[in-house]
Amino acid sequence: MPEPTTFPPGSIAITGMSGRFPGAENLPQFWRNLLDGVESVSRFGPDEMEYAADVSEGLQTMAARGVLDGADRFDAAFFNILPEEAARMDPQHRVFLEECWHALECAGCDPERFPGLIGVFAGLSMNTYLLAQIIGNRTRGRELAAAYQLADYHTILGNDKDFLPTRVSYKLNLRGPSVAVQSACSTSLVAVNEAVQSLLTYQCDAALAGGVSITFPQKRGYVVEEGGMASADGHTRTFDAGACGTVFGHGTGVVLLRRLEDALAAGEPVLA
Repeated sequence: MPEPTTFPPGSIAITGMSGRFPGAENLPQFWRNLLDGVESVSRFGPDEMEYAADVSEGLQTMAARGVLDGADRFDAAFFNILPEEAARMDPQHRVFLEECWHALECAGCDPERFPGLIGVFAGLSMNTYLLAQIIGNRTRGRELAAAYQLADYHTILGNDKDFLPTRVSYKLNLRGPSVAVQSACSTSLVAVNEAVQSLLTYQCDAALAGGVSITFPQKRGYVVEEGGMASADGHTRTFDAGACGTVFGHGTGVVLLRRLEDALAAGEPVLA
């Protein structure tokens, strides 16, 4: 008979997860895309581009990016958010809030009945929605800057990076730590690490951890520079000898973490 699997003290379990990525409506589809070698990068013709930068003669541009379909769609009424407030919210806030709900649903975790504290650790990319859609011109930018801290709360709360995790905690009635994490490309990984530490020190009993990156306009290209990080041919070949850079895209991912012994004792699904 094989020996039963044992885990060291302090092990952490993923009990729920959710995400949204280009070419995949959910994480299972994203996993199938990885297994099947599906490339989800979109390429744009001149008439499809939402923004085309003026570049110096001789520079190469590449019209390729991972586009997140439906980033403009949001069930505001479900979260008791007024239409005007929702319109001013960065889609990063909207999409991440929805995916946190889905992660809790995946785990079968009802915050109203959960016996402990649920924390949120998350970060997002630069708020280009604010720059491209809300501000729009220099005058509006000056007005928003002059009103900062005392007015236009819907715009401030719906776009600033500091309010991503606290909005989730407020809307889902979560009472654990709510921490904004910003460390550039490692933000989601650091959020998971911070969540693990919070669980191990009993600051919370479950934790949502993840990140989101949706920048606007979505359908835009980039300049290819020799020695730069951007792919010269619009393809990403991670760990491959033919790799020549990265192609940026949009998406979000979130996991619900628990101390393993607590998840097993409660009979909760352990995904990893």
